[in-house]
Amino acid sequence: MKNTLTDLNNALFESIERIQQDNLTDEELAREIKRAEAVSDVAEIIVRNGELALKTMMHLNEYGYGAAKAAKLDAQLAPVPAMLEAKQ
Repeated sequence: MKNTLTDLNNALFESIERIQQDNLTDEELAREIKRAEAVSDVAEIIVRNGELALKTMMHLNEYGYGAAKAAKLDAQLAPVPAMLEAKQ
């Protein structure tokens, strides 16, 4: 995993694909479900962290920050957090 939201999305879909396999025994299915629940729990925390980073960036952009605000110049826009960048 490369630690991007795209990678997280892929991991979630891979979990779904593993659960949907028809050839799983009951024991294997139970193990995959438990694994998928763990991935989902971690994914939820990662998404909440991304939401916080985005809200912080938006707040900084709305109210300004750093020297630009102190000097009453046009506030520099906060950079998009790396975890939220869309890369191809």
